[in-house]
Amino acid sequence: MPRKPRFFVPGMPVHAVQRGHDRGAVFFDDHDYLEYLRCLREVAQEVGCAVHAYALMTNHVHLLLTPERVDSAGKLFQGIGRVYVRYINTTYGRRGSLWEGRYKSHLVDSQRYLLACMRYIEMNPVRAGMVASPADYRWTSYAANALGVDNAVLTPHEEYAALGGTADDRQAAYRQLFEHGVDRDERSAVRAALQTGTPLGNDRFKAQVEAMVGRKVGFASRGRPAARQ
Repeated sequence: MPRKPRFFVPGMPVHAVQRGHDRGAVFFDDHDYLEYLRCLREVAQEVGCAVHAYALMTNHVHLLLTPERVDSAGKLFQGIGRVYVRYINTTYGRRGSLWEGRYKSHLVDSQRYLLACMRYIEMNPVRAGMVASPADYRWTSYAANALGVDNAVLTPHEEYAALGGTADDRQAAYRQLFEHGVDRDERSAVRAALQTGTPLGNDRFKAQVEAMVGRKVGFASRGRPAARQ
């Protein structure tokens, strides 16, 4: 079966997941997480991607970003692939692939799903049973978005900025969103969009994306539930 082509729209948020080859680990030490974040910050600035949220898990990463250009997201993963994989191979004396050959991604309707997608990403360690609270896991964007910890990687999205007039107000409003988490329907919608590459939004949003990219973009399957991400 031929692979579905990816599509990106400048200025439209993208949720992307990249997994380790054969679901193997991509981080082995705290220094590896720090190096990945350094790479992410530098490459994102170079290629024109604003990063709004992330979760660095043992064998995969979640990113929520907005590309400036059609090719910005693709260049981001290419750039990280070159720099970070070289670092890992040199540090651990290894060879071969680190990442799966193809990352998964989908566009996000910012007005409806941007904040839900941020929570979905930052709750990953909790869903994985690694910690009891997102604040207990060091390698996500939660500390910055919810607690105000400085983070040079991140650029706040306008939907996040609209949560309050001051940084304290925004952080308090964002923390309050986590009291309810991401409901079951939203989680299912995010997973289905990620599995199929279908834009995350209502039919009107999908039609808008199709008009922008000039072709059908498909619809999330109503069949078996998507694999957990």
